[in-house]
Amino acid sequence: MNPQDAGTGGSFRPALGFREFVAIVAFTMSLGALSMDSMLPAFGQMRTAFGLADPNEMQLTVVVFMAGFGVAQLLYGPLSDNWGRRPALMLGLGIFTLGSLMAIAAPSFEVLIAARLVQGIGAAATRIITTAITRDRFEGAEMARVMALIMMVFIVVPVFAPSIGSLILLAGGWRLVFAGMLAVGLVVALWFHLRMPETLHPEYRMPLSARRIGAAALRCIRTRQSFAAATSTGLLYGCLMAYIASAEQIFAGPVYGLGPLFPVVFGLIAALMGGASFTNSRLVRRLGIRRLLHTGQCGFVACALVMVGLALGFDGRPPLVAFCLVLTACLFLFSLTMPNFNALAMSPLGDIAGTASSLIGFYTTIGGAMLGGLVARFFDGTVIPLSLGFLVLGGASLAVTLWAEGGRLFGDAPAAPH
Repeated sequence: MNPQDAGTGGSFRPALGFREFVAIVAFTMSLGALSMDSMLPAFGQMRTAFGLADPNEMQLTVVVFMAGFGVAQLLYGPLSDNWGRRPALMLGLGIFTLGSLMAIAAPSFEVLIAARLVQGIGAAATRIITTAITRDRFEGAEMARVMALIMMVFIVVPVFAPSIGSLILLAGGWRLVFAGMLAVGLVVALWFHLRMPETLHPEYRMPLSARRIGAAALRCIRTRQSFAAATSTGLLYGCLMAYIASAEQIFAGPVYGLGPLFPVVFGLIAALMGGASFTNSRLVRRLGIRRLLHTGQCGFVACALVMVGLALGFDGRPPLVAFCLVLTACLFLFSLTMPNFNALAMSPLGDIAGTASSLIGFYTTIGGAMLGGLVARFFDGTVIPLSLGFLVLGGASLAVTLWAEGGRLFGDAPAAPH
């Protein structure tokens, strides 16, 4: 932990322990994922309630949420560098609360879409501010360890969110699902308000100006370590987005036809991804960020190559067990890299952590979503497009890392300066 990790807001709150810090940050960051996945079981009821003829129209509730979530990330970091972390997060949670209330009372599908956009704008604060708070208090391998523990919770939430949504539907209609989101948001806001001190160091408080934000953006680009880590993150995030976009068609659809068993397979794979984050938290201090990160990247590319060979060898439809094993290995290694990329990207930018978190979050989220969507559009009833996407994007990510490290992997020394 940094020697400067004490709150700086003059708070008289009892000291926040490590476990509670991780819990608050993890559950705050998970609010967006919960808001995405808990409503999926309610699609049928909402489609009927609003008389939608085209079932694909319900996808707009996801698309507009992600649009608001992605673009609004640019807002909260600069605000948090000026106002402080606590006020900026509370603003976001307030906007999320407004969106939840709009969704509960939505009289039409158009109002529901607007409500989801507002929810996404509010939820963006949880991603950006929690990353900045973690960088305020930790750095280097310790930050990677903390991010791994946070990501473990963040990954596990989507496993249970659809089941939670289904249970809520049994108790009431689809509006109750949004009431559940509202309740979780309020609990997060209260917990954060009561227990999390202000972590922005007074000397790092920055003016809210376009010139200052532009200078911060330029610094993010010119800092080779940060730019390379963010670019590699976006490329690998594209693999995850391609998998999420294609998973239902692959497992429930024409490739394997698992039907109702699809959530079980999806959940098991997600649970193992959470296990990778826990593994990272146990190993990163002993092995070092770079050694663990580069092992994960090289392993990902090797497994992706095996997946391509498997896909081509069986005309795009390899045996289910074999495909799941290789896919799970890829996603396990993906989860092993993410916390370390976050730590590397943010490590040189501690004095502009909020703005840097915004810019990097926007860059990786939008870039990864676009790349993942592009790969998913090539779905042809086989697993070949997904496998090739994993190999190409994973290889590109490794190439960026090689450039950043001057062609040398598995070392613990800082990357060569730009």
